Amino acid sequence: MKAFITGINGFVGRYLAKYLLEKGFEVTGIDRNSVEVKGCDVEECDILDKEKVELLIEKIKPDVIFHLAALSSVKQSFSNPEDTKKVSIEGTKNLFDAVIEANINPVILVISSLQVYGAPDKVPITEDSELRPASPYAEAKVEQEKLCKEYFKKGLKIIITRSFNHTGPEQSEEFVWPSFAKQIAEIETGKRKEIKVGNLSVKRDFSDVRDIVRAYLLAVEKCEPGETYNICSGKAYNIGEMLDILKSYSTTDIQVIVEPSRLRKIDVPLLYGNNSKFFKATGWKPEIPFEQTLKDILEYWRKRV
Repeated sequence: MKAFITGINGFVGRYLAKYLLEKGFEVTGIDRNSVEVKGCDVEECDILDKEKVELLIEKIKPDVIFHLAALSSVKQSFSNPEDTKKVSIEGTKNLFDAVIEANINPVILVISSLQVYGAPDKVPITEDSELRPASPYAEAKVEQEKLCKEYFKKGLKIIITRSFNHTGPEQSEEFVWPSFAKQIAEIETGKRKEIKVGNLSVKRDFSDVRDIVRAYLLAVEKCEPGETYNICSGKAYNIGEMLDILKSYSTTDIQVIVEPSRLRKIDVPLLYGNNSKFFKATGWKPEIPFEQTLKDILEYWRKRV
């Protein structure tokens, strides 16, 4: 079985590639930069390069496609809305057109986001919850989903997953848990005196990236094309309480300082998803305790600061 991953060198892409190799797949991927991913054939290709995407899909003829390529920072999407939308919409159209041009019909998994829901009226969030995109990134994902529905009607086997927050070792420090873990590791080595945080009272749905990539393979194996599925833990984790757990893995005295610049103007107090539709289709549920995820992230940063 041949798998093709767009955005293979991203945080999730690297984990997915490793997992698919373990499962016996032949893995090819594309990335904007010239990179190496162990065991995989990686082509330097921008998803916006329509001709090159077509050539590669024609050459590889994948059995499954995992479409991860995106400018995935919600924060940065406000300063770069045009490119954010271009990658998610034009890039996705290029991929779908390439599949049609190659006259193949692989299962295509398109990774959307919980961001499409914005601030919901009630939780847990189901796939039927109203879409209220509140950022250029979220708007791009909503448009991408519309494109998926159009091309599904043209005969492509497209599955959409709305992935909720996921984290793990190697994630960028721009995200909450790597940020906290890196700061703790720096306190342990005397490089800083305190950990700077934002709003610790909110509750969010988190999963381990290693559980998420397992879910992605199950999605292409067992989910229905044309359908949309939430992939989430179904649990709401209080940021402050989980930070206390992360701090407990260190013997160093750690002072916590709330930094105004880290506070959002609007912060929804409680966000978590309902994964029952995905569970019914695949039997998937998270296996890695979130406490273990936090421990692994801290160990990762201890080796790097």
